[in-house]
Amino acid sequence: MRTAASHRRSRRAVLTLVAIGSLLWATQPAGAAHVAGRIPLPDGFQPEGIHVEPNGTFYAGSLVDGTILVGSVKTGETRVLVTPPAGRISVGLEAHRGLLFVAGGPTGAFVYDLDTGETVRAYDVGIGGFVNDVVVTKDAAYFTNSFASELYRVPLRSGAPQAAEILPLTGDFELQDGFNINGIEAAPNGHELLAVQSNTGDLFRIDPRTGDTVRVDLGGTSVSFGDGLLLQGHTLFVVRNELNLIAVVRLSGDLSSGRVVDEITSPDFDVPTTVGRTGGRLYVIQARFGVAPTPDTRYWIAVVRVH
Repeated sequence: MRTAASHRRSRRAVLTLVAIGSLLWATQPAGAAHVAGRIPLPDGFQPEGIHVEPNGTFYAGSLVDGTILVGSVKTGETRVLVTPPAGRISVGLEAHRGLLFVAGGPTGAFVYDLDTGETVRAYDVGIGGFVNDVVVTKDAAYFTNSFASELYRVPLRSGAPQAAEILPLTGDFELQDGFNINGIEAAPNGHELLAVQSNTGDLFRIDPRTGDTVRVDLGGTSVSFGDGLLLQGHTLFVVRNELNLIAVVRLSGDLSSGRVVDEITSPDFDVPTTVGRTGGRLYVIQARFGVAPTPDTRYWIAVVRVH
């Protein structure tokens, strides 16, 4: 879930390193989003993905070694849920019916048990890809590959994840240099997917059966540097990482068009990548790609109030 230009340079630096609780409250500045504060994450954690449950439980993953934290947005307390085998990282993630589906960048894709943290399935997607984000419907999990014209589909027969299938993307989408399809979401009925192409700023509606893509008409507006997505009814929150903001897109009933109706900012944003929501608050991971990562680098989840 991450993108272009200097972001790509920061990403390469992160991947090179991979290869070789209390809440802090802030005041609300004039003209900015309603700031609710920060939830600290462990120093040096290098977070990227987040999933937030309606009860306030959240899961966050690390680009360093794939560690997954489970925590509470109410107390800010966290603990380690998953300590994966060496060689894995964690990018986008989503919880579904006792399982945690995790996009692992160049290291593959994984499914963990939410009770024990044990690996349920691991998928080797080959060399040269970047598994960036995941969304889960009642029928399947869909992982994006930012370096190819394809999704990975994991059918959920009897609720259990099966072998990964390649779903080629056809239609309006065109592969470009850099990070392409990034964040992904699903309509409530699971019959349509939405995904953002980071390097072009295009939003696409995708048929999960065929892989056919149709560009969503945004009235000429771009959502470049689009990263994590969050769909709530017909409102789509698009994290635009290098711009340090979240675009709020109001979509038509058939998801064929939309308009950017607001932009959420916060002084606590420092390269936001992914977002979750419960109640009237958004919880936004701050990846801080512009800061050289060290074991002492501070990381946090920014909290903003929304209506």
